[in-house]
Amino acid sequence: MKHASLKMLAGAALALMLASTPALASDNSSSDQQKAAPLYPNATRKEPKLDLTDKKEQEALNKGLDAAQANNKDQATQLLQPLVDSSKSKYVQAMALQGLARVHATNNDMPGGIDLLKRSLDNGVMPNDAYFQLEYELATFYLLNQQYQPAIDQVEKWRAEGKKETPESYALEGEAYYRMQKYPESIAAIKKAQSMTDKPDPRWNQLLMLAYNDSGQKDKAADVAKQQVAAAPTDPTSFHNALSLDIQMQKYDDALKLMEDGKAKGLLSTESDYVTMAKLYMNKAQDQATQDPGPDTEKATQVLQEGMTKGIVKPSAENYVLMGDASMIGGNADAAAAQYKKAVPLASDGEAAYKAGVALVTQNEYSAAKPLLQQAISKGVKHKGKAYMALAQANVGLKDKAAAAEAVMEAEKDPETASQAKKWLKEANIGG
Repeated sequence: MKHASLKMLAGAALALMLASTPALASDNSSSDQQKAAPLYPNATRKEPKLDLTDKKEQEALNKGLDAAQANNKDQATQLLQPLVDSSKSKYVQAMALQGLARVHATNNDMPGGIDLLKRSLDNGVMPNDAYFQLEYELATFYLLNQQYQPAIDQVEKWRAEGKKETPESYALEGEAYYRMQKYPESIAAIKKAQSMTDKPDPRWNQLLMLAYNDSGQKDKAADVAKQQVAAAPTDPTSFHNALSLDIQMQKYDDALKLMEDGKAKGLLSTESDYVTMAKLYMNKAQDQATQDPGPDTEKATQVLQEGMTKGIVKPSAENYVLMGDASMIGGNADAAAAQYKKAVPLASDGEAAYKAGVALVTQNEYSAAKPLLQQAISKGVKHKGKAYMALAQANVGLKDKAAAAEAVMEAEKDPETASQAKKWLKEANIGG
């Protein structure tokens, strides 16, 4: 959960940054722009006088910034780099550096983008609105470049100098603290962000859940996850987050109820979803020692079969074995053997054949069990001694005492079944 969620959050940060930062500064000082209310009216920084006088430079800058906005790397570089190198206007240089920084960032060169943004800010000749937007953008660049403390320092500097607070800035700080494993600070920052808006970004709740979970406060993480599900009952991410936490906390009944609700809403979309649900039914069946496990194990096999019918669950050896295991837990050895036998030709080892053979032995179908057990041993099994003991049972059922004794003597070589095999041989008056 954790890594996927963080990847989603970090990946979204750049997109959000690019969307929330105004279009790269156009340098036409129109009357509309002059009338627009300043974004940072209380800033401590005194606005410098702009030094743009060359109309051709202004046109080149605007075209270059448009190209950067469109992520046309070659055209943006061709237009903006000469302005950085040779313009006499510090304003033009600063804005060209901003455009190039954006191009570097959107092409996954965060260090290059950071260097250019710092140069642009150091230049200093730009209006307050542009200057402080660049300061915030630099904090985001630091975050995406995994420079978490610089990201925090930069966003705090932005607040202090720009005299502005936004929920997004605290969310950025919360993510940086989270990545540094400073969970109390992360939680405080995220909750601050959420308190500042009546429409908090759903990702902030996800980040809060992660911070609670990773700091050991799993109950609080689960509460947040359930809030997410309640707020967005058809959201797959919220569903899977809540499910993961229920399973981590071994709240299997809650997890199964959540999956049943999710299935009814069409939220089961992967093989893992169906397999997890089947295992939860099997777990429930095994916990009911005094009750009939059959209904829940039948649900487990039905879930897997439904997934196969939909083409979501692969008809693999592992999944057929899981269906067989469910049937065995439910006491239906015939159905189990049928599922195990489907797995046999798909399996890379002898485990499926061994399980099929054991299921058949329990049903006294010795002739069918024997070749499967022999195949299991030849392909390799985890518990070789147990496979030989099952083969011995099949041979006893077939009244082939010599073959049974031979199988038991092989089982005697395995420490796991040595004691059982010796006892069998002694009672049969074979060997020492």
